[in-house]
Amino acid sequence: MTPREEHEDAITAEEMTTTVVPGPTSRRPHGQKRPNAFTELMKPKQPRTPPTAPPNPPTANRHIFKSRSGLGAYIDSPASFPPSRVISHSDQFVVIHDLYPKSSVHLLLLPRDPSISSTHPLTALSTRPEFLSAIRAEVDKLKGLVASELRRRYGAFSASDKARNDALEQAMESDDPPSEAELEAQLPPGRNWVDSVMAGVHAHPSMSHLHIHIISCDRFSPCLKNRKHYNSFNTGFFVPIEDFPLDDADVRWHPGREGYLREDMKCWRCGLNFEGKFVRLKDHLEEEFEVWRRK
Repeated sequence: MTPREEHEDAITAEEMTTTVVPGPTSRRPHGQKRPNAFTELMKPKQPRTPPTAPPNPPTANRHIFKSRSGLGAYIDSPASFPPSRVISHSDQFVVIHDLYPKSSVHLLLLPRDPSISSTHPLTALSTRPEFLSAIRAEVDKLKGLVASELRRRYGAFSASDKARNDALEQAMESDDPPSEAELEAQLPPGRNWVDSVMAGVHAHPSMSHLHIHIISCDRFSPCLKNRKHYNSFNTGFFVPIEDFPLDDADVRWHPGREGYLREDMKCWRCGLNFEGKFVRLKDHLEEEFEVWRRK
């Protein structure tokens, strides 16, 4: 085992150094007329300050958060970022869109407590039961939010959502449409989109501040560009929240030694092995995406 193997990163230097560059969320489909429900739901929460308190000004020290510390800017001053970057924030957490998403929906959950945010995620989630419990509660909420966005984007294509979509269309055509709560109670459950959402951490995170990935399983994104990107979410390099706390003997404490990022690339859905042929895998992932969203 060499230091290089032990500390191999899943993202590029460019991704590290431009993490705090503001960027828009994904575009709405062409011709879509209804409001983007996901954007509305994911607007930042109001800061927990008295009504008379002035708004938090943009931090004057954002330039200090460079390279691997880029996520610190969001933790330090979340209110200085637009809703296209920061989804919500509280005293405990900040939720952001990943600037380089590796699936069609990819969020990051950032703890704000300095004693935690500077700790390795495997250590924090394995040795702090109260923190793990809080993370699980936040992750459950965010999984539901991501699932709602997946339904908004892809529900019209999904065979499992057809009965729900038909019932929704019929209800909305009524002269006396039901309220949102009544509508939800009347509709068939449809597809369980939560099953398509993953949450976890990287065994060797490339960024200094502790962060949890909440990501759709589809691996459909122009930012997924190489074997490391793919394997960082498709091997033991990605440690699901439900696996914590880790036992001391768990091999994922040593991701470099295990060589996860250099493993053969296998399709997340069908298991087909593409070895090191990323271009072929990328084409296959597009095909699998179509099958997955029509499920």
